[in-house]
Amino acid sequence: MRELICKKLGMSRIFREDGLAIPVTVIEAGPNVVVSLRDVEKDGYVAAQVGFGERRKNLFNKAQLGQFEKAGVAPLRNLCEIKYEDELKVGDTLTADLFKIGDIVDVMAQSKGLGFQGVVRRHGFKGGQRTHGQSDRLRAPGSIGQSSYPSRVFKGVRMGGHMGAEKVTVIGLQVVRVTPEKNIILLSGATPGKKGTVLRLRSSSRVKNASFVA
Repeated sequence: MRELICKKLGMSRIFREDGLAIPVTVIEAGPNVVVSLRDVEKDGYVAAQVGFGERRKNLFNKAQLGQFEKAGVAPLRNLCEIKYEDELKVGDTLTADLFKIGDIVDVMAQSKGLGFQGVVRRHGFKGGQRTHGQSDRLRAPGSIGQSSYPSRVFKGVRMGGHMGAEKVTVIGLQVVRVTPEKNIILLSGATPGKKGTVLRLRSSSRVKNASFVA
């Protein structure tokens, strides 16, 4: 199991030898610094807590600063536990060379927050008719229940509401290019979130292979 905490830098494209354009997501893959380790005897499971991205010291409390001082590393903005197979120790650094071209990975991140949206955008409703005297039903949901019986709205009726800002996992993306000296990885296709979104990049256990696109 290989995993990194990364940052989405944006979208781009590359060209195959036959001239076909392939959309790619550019991500900054590390460096991740091991801050602490979890073991079976003390914690009941095995994992490594890694940090990514620098942050000003005055934005941490004393307990957090003490944790970083004990590990001997600079304060890091994002902390997350990852599974690992190799032997790690506190202070180790994980970089983009953890992955290679052709690897199949899963990406976990929070999707873009879209605020309150109506039924047309949120659920794909077509809205009301545009003619025959109506003036305000263009993007309305229509009837949401019956008046005489049961005189209530059932749970689960699709209506307007908060959209986006959810944890999303995209499986089966392929690593098409790795630049270890800059900690840059290009993934085929799109990943959740906007520019600057923190991602979890993990080797896929559900998709074994895919056709190389670059």
